[in-house]
Amino acid sequence: MRLIKDKTSIDFLGAKRRKVAVGLSLLLILLSVASLVDRGLAFGIDFTGGLLLELGYDHPADLDDIRANLGAAGFPDAQVQRFGADTDVLVRLPPHDDKEPAAIQAELQSALGVDGSSVVVRRVESVSPQIGEELTEQGGLAMIFALLMIFGYVMFRFQWKFAAGAVAALAHDVIITLGFFSVFQWPFDLTVVAAVLAVIGYSLNDTVVVFDRVRENFFKLRGTSAEDAMNVSVNETLARTIITGLTTLIVLVALLVLGGESIAPFSIALIVGILVGTYSSIYTASAAALMLGVSPQDLIEPVKDPDLIDDLP
Repeated sequence: MRLIKDKTSIDFLGAKRRKVAVGLSLLLILLSVASLVDRGLAFGIDFTGGLLLELGYDHPADLDDIRANLGAAGFPDAQVQRFGADTDVLVRLPPHDDKEPAAIQAELQSALGVDGSSVVVRRVESVSPQIGEELTEQGGLAMIFALLMIFGYVMFRFQWKFAAGAVAALAHDVIITLGFFSVFQWPFDLTVVAAVLAVIGYSLNDTVVVFDRVRENFFKLRGTSAEDAMNVSVNETLARTIITGLTTLIVLVALLVLGGESIAPFSIALIVGILVGTYSSIYTASAAALMLGVSPQDLIEPVKDPDLIDDLP
């Protein structure tokens, strides 16, 4: 036990702390699911369909003035945001069943003063609701497929109890990240789906690093419990986890502050996902494996030579 005490400075996975962490995770998951069921997600034009216009001004655009003009023209639900420079503006409009896209585009251009020389239409995209439904279905299937493939990979590299812990942590990260977007009604589009998939990869990398050290310590620290060996492993990888998380967050905060409104949902999804993913790689994944009764014996390969089996007492 002295070796364990020398190597462990923080008791992450003690019975009491583990119960508190599991309780907190369950509470956040329940709140996220409740919000997703009650409020849903604020789907963007990628999922709902509608019209998108990219405008270029010869002077810094006043977004409040643009929103006011669109509201007066009968488009109060239009989303207006910057798209890079101060002179670039993106206008998103949900579908209107009573009007044709061409008629809506003409009305929008008239309300925005596109006929003048100070505004140029650079891009126009129209997305039908049917395509939006297909993207919603494909995005959900992509997440489910990623989780299943990750389960198979971790089970092949480690053992099924570790795989179950890893997938539990990843599902935990995805649900809570989506819950944040539901609670605060942040715009949810394809860039956010890409960010959630990136969070899955980031969180899995953290979890595999911890599990790899756990596998080493299961054999190095013989005679110790699985809980103690996991505590040692988490502490040994803690510096790497913190440094990786902080450096990534610095970049994402810079993107959020300096990247403009168009990239803000992507940055927010990654920031929330990395914070939750770092927590889950320490607590959720390891705690789930411990609850499934993982032990060093699970990693011992079975004897396949029949002559060796006959020699066993």
